[in-house]
Amino acid sequence: MEPVLMSITDQVAQITLNRPEVYNSFNGPMALALQAALDECKTNPEVRAIYLTGAGKAFCAGQDIQEVTSEGAPSLEQILQKHLNPIIQRLRNIEKPIVCGVNGVAAGAGANIAIACDITVASSKASFIQAFIKIGLVPDSGGTYLLPRLIGWQRAAALMMLGEKISAAEAASMGMIYKELPEKKFNEQALAIAQQLAQLPTAAIGLTKRALNYSFTNELDRQLAIEEQLQTTAGLTADYQEGVQAFLEKRKPDFKGL
Repeated sequence: MEPVLMSITDQVAQITLNRPEVYNSFNGPMALALQAALDECKTNPEVRAIYLTGAGKAFCAGQDIQEVTSEGAPSLEQILQKHLNPIIQRLRNIEKPIVCGVNGVAAGAGANIAIACDITVASSKASFIQAFIKIGLVPDSGGTYLLPRLIGWQRAAALMMLGEKISAAEAASMGMIYKELPEKKFNEQALAIAQQLAQLPTAAIGLTKRALNYSFTNELDRQLAIEEQLQTTAGLTADYQEGVQAFLEKRKPDFKGL
């Protein structure tokens, strides 16, 4: 069984973590397969948006402990350097919108991969837990960088140090994710967000993502300069010309992502 599934429909690449028997926890082959799928999405012009979700009852339970404790196991350093960190880097650096549909539990690295996506929604049955402290480890996969910026220092510290599980509703209320969606039609509604994004001016969305990445560390004056540069670039796109023309003609624009 393939550890990661990918299909492309209507310019949306749906990537599914596919180890449901272990709650889609990461081992080396799954991590490398996800990296490869994201690389294909980056370079494939037919892909204008990405939807990431999990098979079965969970989104992702983090690192597979069986791999860590097996004979000849990779070190934690190797797992981060070769498996998990490259995934976070791809999620943030691919200049296409990435929607994460958290269909069940998102624990440890799984929770941090979820919040590294551009728009994260969760089923009403989903939950999030910074589970690292449960086995004496430190949050990784970008968690200590992303989570305080999303929900604030105090909440991030408490969730990481106490290892508390929170519901999708709680995650949405504190700004960890975009919104909670009803379980009954979750996949349909979550995928619809990616489908909507694929029809928008995705070149401008990619530039917006770049600006947001810069905003993590820039001072205001530097960020204003970045906005000026990126806005100038956006103004040269075919989508900008189409958007203006459609506005003047009072019709729906037909964006191509160019």
